Amino acid sequence: MRKVIISCAVTGSVHTPSMSPYLPVTPAEIAEQAIDAAKAGAAILHLHARNPADGRPAFEPEVYRQLLAPIHASTDAVINITSGGTFSMTLDQRLAGALDVSAEMASCNMGTMNFAIYPVLEKMKEFKYEWERDFIEGTRRSIFRNTFADIEEVLDRLGNAHQTRFEFECYDVSHLYNLKHFVDRGLVTGPVFLQFVLGVLGGIGADTENLVHMKRIADKLFGDGYQWSVLGAGRHQTPLVTQAALMGGNVRVGLEDSLTVGAGQLAKSNAEQVSRIRDVLERLGFEIATPAEARQMLGLKGKDKVLLG
Repeated sequence: MRKVIISCAVTGSVHTPSMSPYLPVTPAEIAEQAIDAAKAGAAILHLHARNPADGRPAFEPEVYRQLLAPIHASTDAVINITSGGTFSMTLDQRLAGALDVSAEMASCNMGTMNFAIYPVLEKMKEFKYEWERDFIEGTRRSIFRNTFADIEEVLDRLGNAHQTRFEFECYDVSHLYNLKHFVDRGLVTGPVFLQFVLGVLGGIGADTENLVHMKRIADKLFGDGYQWSVLGAGRHQTPLVTQAALMGGNVRVGLEDSLTVGAGQLAKSNAEQVSRIRDVLERLGFEIATPAEARQMLGLKGKDKVLLG
């Protein structure tokens, strides 16, 4: 039976502490939830750092190491460090954590776009920290920058210099064509791992028709030389990732992508979301890939090459 890779995006930089009391913020909280998610079945842990004092997105290597060290020591899961960070960070800041530890895997966002969460302000009445309102409102007037030059730099500084492989995050069909451009130039080699991101305001919508279209175009561009996964934002998480598995893909869950585990029900942990989708997949007859199997499927360099020993 086909193996399905479960990725878990543990905290991200989009949701703010006031949105859920279960969102991990400190390095200890992020590490604990990541380790529990791995025990529940996540082969890949997609990680961001946060300021432990107030939960705002952080980029400093010393903060990353506080959460990465215990994860690396306690689990064999693949550590996948963001290169996206947040719209207010420079590219150097966004790359700092992954470069510091010579990451086994990192995200690579495939195009500049609007990435907005400001509509949530209509529902939020109170904020735990002062920075949250301005941060959320800032997504109305900012762009998430990923120019061709930026992408080239990510591929060179991480891919060439550290043999880091990438989760190529594609928020729209054009991002697939952007990736094909880099494949044609020889700057990206297989196995390519695509992450279809559906449901972010500014990207492609979260519905099955768009998922089918993204897969069709990926097949056209990359043939059978790629692996793929799906991220469904918010309430779309479980239906879309389940559909992805049925179509031959892998899945991503986690509190970065959705704070709930059901209609109006906050997830109490990342492990709860991992356990939920694992149960769904196993009931459908799929087997869950181990970290070792994920490494083989994605051509990763191995845990021993990460500078966290």
